[in-house]
Amino acid sequence: MQTSNQKVFRSQTLNFLSTYFLAFFLIAACQSNPEQASETTIEGAETTLATTASFEASPQAVEEVEVNTLEIGAKAPDFRLPGVDRKYYELADFDDAEVLAIVFTCNHCPTAQAYEQRVIDLANDYQDQGVAMVAISPNSPISLLYGELGYSDLGDTYEDMQVRAEDMDYNFPYLYDGDDHAVSIQYGPVATPHIFIFDKARTLQYVGRLDKSEKPGTANAEDARVALDAILAGEKVAEAKTKTFGCSVKWAWKDEYKDKVYAEWEEQPVNLEMIDEAGIAELLKNDTDKLRLINVWATWCGPCVLEYPEFVVMHRMYKDRAFEFISISADRPEQKEKAQNFLDKENSAVQNYLFAKDDKYALIEAIDPEWEGALPYTILIEPGGERIYSQQGTIEPLALRKIIVEHDLMGRYY
Repeated sequence: MQTSNQKVFRSQTLNFLSTYFLAFFLIAACQSNPEQASETTIEGAETTLATTASFEASPQAVEEVEVNTLEIGAKAPDFRLPGVDRKYYELADFDDAEVLAIVFTCNHCPTAQAYEQRVIDLANDYQDQGVAMVAISPNSPISLLYGELGYSDLGDTYEDMQVRAEDMDYNFPYLYDGDDHAVSIQYGPVATPHIFIFDKARTLQYVGRLDKSEKPGTANAEDARVALDAILAGEKVAEAKTKTFGCSVKWAWKDEYKDKVYAEWEEQPVNLEMIDEAGIAELLKNDTDKLRLINVWATWCGPCVLEYPEFVVMHRMYKDRAFEFISISADRPEQKEKAQNFLDKENSAVQNYLFAKDDKYALIEAIDPEWEGALPYTILIEPGGERIYSQQGTIEPLALRKIIVEHDLMGRYY
């Protein structure tokens, strides 16, 4: 029979173990999932487990409103937005900065990409002078057309923003406002990039362009630097408001054209022609001025069917530039109708071919003697026939898009 002291000791022991295991599991959860929500503090411990805020993007339709650019002398509207690091940022987080520069920019716009390094340099050059730089993407992913992505490997989703920030090693917070434009509507950017510079009291002192020369290497954000220097010196900015040039903001209410474009895609004819070894040899010569992407696939090949939509997307992204996509089916000639049905379903309005022989080894040799024969098989060919990419098995879409857009025939800006 337990004494009262034994009962107390047992109760204290259980409480201790409960607290210990609670702390253990909280720590383990945070270590196993660094993206877990908010801050978790274990009572009685000296260490706060500061985990990043959990965020899942949810772009939505937004009722159209009138958007006006913030006027000189206006106060900076408050905000709370998720960054690519999954932390939330608020206006108050930058209270210690003497100057706050907010640039509205995005991933896909060629002009935004042309100014990207200048924003990075600006943040680096002025960080020791008390200037905080913040970038906000105002674009709604649901209003962005594939045809607008011709100068990029990425769209403007939250996930795409994370990729771009890492690729370019951004030295400033990159915030997402693509769900409902709640913040962007208050600031009123008209294009990307569009910079707003506030003084210590968070009064707008400059709004407009970074500089007037888009091509990289021809300017160094002179307008923004002049404004920053003046504000830091306690002086008025001589030219406080300038026009800006770039891609228009993709407001969520501007999606009516998207429906029209999708309808037009569905109405485009999808043809399937037969091709033999001689025809393939001509394709491989690539006697054009375009990059030529060729994918060999089959309806009975699961990975082929799963990845094929990625090629249709690439076609829609880059078709108006120095690029073309061609598909070659490895189905048997008597299965032409099956291949045609699949291409119809995928709206593959490109050059589609079906190998004319029921001899897979003849197809392999015609395409690439070094190809071991596993489907799918993808090659990218320069004008003149030089192969710059080949992949047996499924592609990594982002990696391939990067190769395409960064080729000398393409490029990220004008």
